[in-house]
Amino acid sequence: MRELERDDLPSPLSAASPLLIVGRGNVGLSLALAAEAAGIPVRTASRDEIAPASEGAAAVLLCVPDTAIAAAAAEVPEGPGFVGHVSGAGTLNLLADAAARGARAFSLHPLQTFAHGETSVQGMPAAIAGIAPEALQFARELAEALGMHPFEVAEQDRSAYHAAAAMASGLMVALEESAAELLGRLGTDRARELLAPLVLRTAANWAELGPRALTGPIARGDQTTVDGHRAALQERAPELLPLFDALAERARALALGSEEVPA
Repeated sequence: MRELERDDLPSPLSAASPLLIVGRGNVGLSLALAAEAAGIPVRTASRDEIAPASEGAAAVLLCVPDTAIAAAAAEVPEGPGFVGHVSGAGTLNLLADAAARGARAFSLHPLQTFAHGETSVQGMPAAIAGIAPEALQFARELAEALGMHPFEVAEQDRSAYHAAAAMASGLMVALEESAAELLGRLGTDRARELLAPLVLRTAANWAELGPRALTGPIARGDQTTVDGHRAALQERAPELLPLFDALAERARALALGSEEVPA
């Protein structure tokens, strides 16, 4: 991969020793492309190549599933000064074996969904942590060098942080698929196509307005219409009724807490 002059690289990634990215999934490949574009010497390896690939590496970033992080860290030999992972929920304890051999443990979690191995990380938020100040600083400088915006998340907050990310991404997909399935039961085979403009506009409104983006019968206090929704769900998709009720309760709380809710 292309290398720039060492003076062009951010410290502490300015040494000739490369960054090793372990894992060639969507996250690993995307980060490797970002590193290459930033002029950071980088190499990639699979999980069964960790030991030989780590030779001469300045840092190792484990882009493997959460359940494989500890085992992968155990394969990193003594030598790399920094060893990190990209898990959102995982703590630095997963890197204990590498830390015992002298590596400074860090984590860098891109707060984004990766649909393919060429996902741009430019401007992407990244949650960082470090076992020591120099490890945290390394995570920060690596994130910034890759074009991301780092922010710190404490170890004890990792699960709650990742729950927020899962709600915003994975659970949103589950919600929208539920809406699409309901619409599909009415006879259309274009449910996703029909709902997509509404979903995208709502997401854009929420990004700009927060809870004031809430619209619809609950925001207006139109209980008659909400009761009609519940009756229709009971008839057409009773398995979705608990989900609807839980979300409706949350929407009412948001509506009551907003000074101005659009009609």
